[in-house]
Amino acid sequence: MTFDFTPTSVDDLDPERRPSFGLALVPVLAVIVFLGIGSALFGLAPHVPLLWSIVFVGAYGRYLGYRWSDLSEGISNGLLMGLQALLILFTIYALIATWVDAGTIPAMMYYGLELLTPTVFLPVTAVLAAVVAFSIGSSWTTVGTLGVAFVGIGAGLGVPAPMTVGAVISGAYAGDKQSPLSDTTNLAAGVTNTPLYDHIYRMRTGTAVAFGLAVAGFAALGLRRSGEIPVGRVAEIQTALAGTYDLSVLVFLPLAVTFGLALYGYPALPTLVAGVFAGVFTSILVQGTGFVAAWEVFMNGTAPETGTDLVNDLLATGGLTGSAWTITVVVAALSLGGLLEHTGVLAVLADRLSRGIRSSGGLIAGTGLSAILINALTAQQYMSIVMPGLTLRNLYEEFGLDSEELSRAVEAAGTPTGALIPWHAGGVFMASATDVPTLEYAPFYLFGLLSPLVLFAMALTGRGVPTSRRTERAQTAD
Repeated sequence: MTFDFTPTSVDDLDPERRPSFGLALVPVLAVIVFLGIGSALFGLAPHVPLLWSIVFVGAYGRYLGYRWSDLSEGISNGLLMGLQALLILFTIYALIATWVDAGTIPAMMYYGLELLTPTVFLPVTAVLAAVVAFSIGSSWTTVGTLGVAFVGIGAGLGVPAPMTVGAVISGAYAGDKQSPLSDTTNLAAGVTNTPLYDHIYRMRTGTAVAFGLAVAGFAALGLRRSGEIPVGRVAEIQTALAGTYDLSVLVFLPLAVTFGLALYGYPALPTLVAGVFAGVFTSILVQGTGFVAAWEVFMNGTAPETGTDLVNDLLATGGLTGSAWTITVVVAALSLGGLLEHTGVLAVLADRLSRGIRSSGGLIAGTGLSAILINALTAQQYMSIVMPGLTLRNLYEEFGLDSEELSRAVEAAGTPTGALIPWHAGGVFMASATDVPTLEYAPFYLFGLLSPLVLFAMALTGRGVPTSRRTERAQTAD
C-alpha cells in the first residue's frame, strides 16, 4: 500500500498560528477528559465523546486562526489516511457472515473442539494465530476469520471469551509484525528509509521476548482451566453444528482461497473480497442456499437456528450493514486525528519530545511513547507509525543510530497497542469481530501489553541499543 502523506512539522506551521507547547496540551487534555467522562462516567458509546472532541478541536483551530476550509482539509486528510482500514472493516464484516453461512467457521469450530483441550487451548491458539498472521501478513484478517472460530471453540471448552480473544490477538499481532507481507511492517520500513528485512530482523529479539512471555502467560492460564469443561457441552455444540451445516471438506474452500491469495502476495483488500465471493459460492454449492439469499447474508448477516442458544449467539453476525456502528466510530476518530494533525498540535508535541531527549535509550523510549500517544489521539496505527517515523528521523541520525532502531521503535509500540484503545480502529474492530468489548479482553491481550514494555526495558537498560560516538559525547558533556 502506498501512502502519500507527509505530517506537518513545526517548521511548516505559520508562526502566527503555531500553538505553544502549553496551548497544544489543551486539546489533548480535553480529548482525554471527554472520553473519560463520556465512556467511563456516563457509559456513553464512544461516538458522543468523540463528537464533543471534534467540536472542541474545531473551535480550537478557529481560535488559532484556521478557516473552516482548512479544518475540513484536516478532516479529509485523516479520513484518507484511514481509508484502507475503513474498506477492510466493511469487507471483513461481510466476509465473516458469508463464511458462517458457508459452514467454514462452523466447521473450524466443530473440528477444533475435537483436537483441543482447555489446558493447551490458549497457548496453542496464540501460536496458531501467529503462524497464520505471519503467513498472510494481516492481523485483522486472522482475527476476523480464525479468531471468530476460536471464540466458539473456547466457549465449548469452557474458556472465557476475553481470554480467548486476548490469545488470538496476541498471536495475530506478533505474527503480523514479523511478516514481510504486512502493510504496517512495510510502512514502518518505508517511512524510516529502512530495508524491509533489516527492519524485520531488528524487531526479532524484542518480538520473540514479548511473545514468548505472552505464550508462557497463556500456558499458565490454561493450566487453571484444566478439567472445567461442562458435562456434555462439547457434544451439544458439535451436534448443533453438524445438524445445521454440511461440514464436508468443501466448506474450507473460502479459507483456501483467501489464505492462498494472501500467501501469493495479493493485497489485503482484493484478497478479502475474493474470500467473500468464495464464501457466497460455497453457501450456494454446499449448503444449498439460494443465490439471492446468499447475497442477503452478505448484506444483513446470519441468525442461525441450531437448537442451541450458545451456538446461535456465537454464529449470529451483522453482515455489511452490521459494520455501521464500528465504521462510524472509526470515521469520528479519524476526523479528530486529522484535526489534531492539521492544527499543528501533534507537530508541537513531537518537537518538544525531540528537544527533551538526551540519550539513545531515551530517544527510543520516547519514540515508543509518542507512537502510543498518537495511537490514542488519531485512532489509527498508520499515523502512529508515520508521524514519529518521519518527524524523528533526523534526530536518530544526530545520535548516530541506524534507521532500523527508529523503525523498530515505531512498530513495536505503534502497531500492537491500537487494539488496547476502545475508540481506536483496531480496538473497535477486534471488539466488534469477536463480540468481546476492548476493556474486557485488554488484560489478556498480553502481547500488546508486553511489546512496548520490552522495547522500553531494552532501551532504558541499553540492551540491544548500539552505542554511538554521538551518545558517548552527550554523556560526557552531561
